[in-house]
Amino acid sequence: MKPDLKYVVYIGGTPEDVWNVFLKPEATKAIFFGCELRTTFEVGAPYQYVGPGTDGEETVHVYGEVLAYEPNKLMSFTEHAGPSYRANHAEFQTRMTLTFETVGKCTKLTLVNDQWPDDHPSYESTQESWPMILSSIKSYVETGKTLDFGW
Repeated sequence: MKPDLKYVVYIGGTPEDVWNVFLKPEATKAIFFGCELRTTFEVGAPYQYVGPGTDGEETVHVYGEVLAYEPNKLMSFTEHAGPSYRANHAEFQTRMTLTFETVGKCTKLTLVNDQWPDDHPSYESTQESWPMILSSIKSYVETGKTLDFGW
């Protein structure tokens, strides 16, 4: 197994404000490249981040299963890259866990992306992209705007 990816960021907003970035369509589209999250949020339920891509407007970019869900506190999912990225996408699964904690008048967001198989082809790119996504989440909660990385 490859080393876990763990990131901690402090955001000037409530846990609910930060939580909503991962759930509300307007926010997920702003942060996650035009995608919206589709799921019932029940433990064991499937989820998908769906949006524009190589398969059209309904491209599945990331999918998996809900492992834990406590509003404004914790969410955890299995994670696979969508079928348009690799023919063998189902073979490469990781786990993503987000925790939201109040610290003073801000929120401590901890993201752990773990259970990486040794041969996972997206490890290095994910290692680089999480800090950018988390920085954009911080900016979005605090200013209403995402960061422009030129993507």
